[in-house]
Amino acid sequence: MHNELLAVVDEHDRIIDRCPRSEIHALKLRHRAVHILVFNAQQQLLMQKRSMKKDLNKGLWDTSAAGHVDDGENYDTCAPRELAEELGISATLTPLFKLEPTADLGMEFIQVYRCRHDGPFTACPEEIDEIRWVDVPEIETRVNQDDVTLTETFKIIWRRYRDL
Repeated sequence: MHNELLAVVDEHDRIIDRCPRSEIHALKLRHRAVHILVFNAQQQLLMQKRSMKKDLNKGLWDTSAAGHVDDGENYDTCAPRELAEELGISATLTPLFKLEPTADLGMEFIQVYRCRHDGPFTACPEEIDEIRWVDVPEIETRVNQDDVTLTETFKIIWRRYRDL
C-alpha cells in the first residue's frame, strides 16, 4: 500500500517517469491524486478520520475518500476504485475541479469529484479510523478557523468547492 508505483508528471500533468510512492514523496515530485466528496440526502458531507497507520496526516479529518492515481490509471478510473476500497461503495461521480500541485498539496495534481450516497459504508481499517456525517455550517466554521484537526488538503479543497 505505501510503496505502490506512481506516475511522475510534469507541470502540464504529462507523465515523464514512474517511481515508487516513497521516492515521489521524499523527492517532492509532481504526481496525481483524487479526492471524493460524498454527500447524503440531507446535504451533509461524509468525512473520514485518517488511520493512525498512515504515513501522512495520520489522525486528521479529510475528504470522504482519496488516493493516489496508480501507474497505468487515470483520474476517472482511480476515483471509483478509491470509493470501493475505502468506503465499500460505488456511486455516480461528478468531476468538479482540478487543483494544481503545490507544496501544501504534497505536489499532487488533484482531481476532485462529488457524489451522493446515503450508505451503508464499510470503512477500510488500514485507511480510516472513523467516518461521520458533518453539516456544512460546521465544516465552514472549522475551515474558517483553520482547524488543525483537518488536513491542509481538505481545507484547500473545501475553500475551492464552496466558491463554485
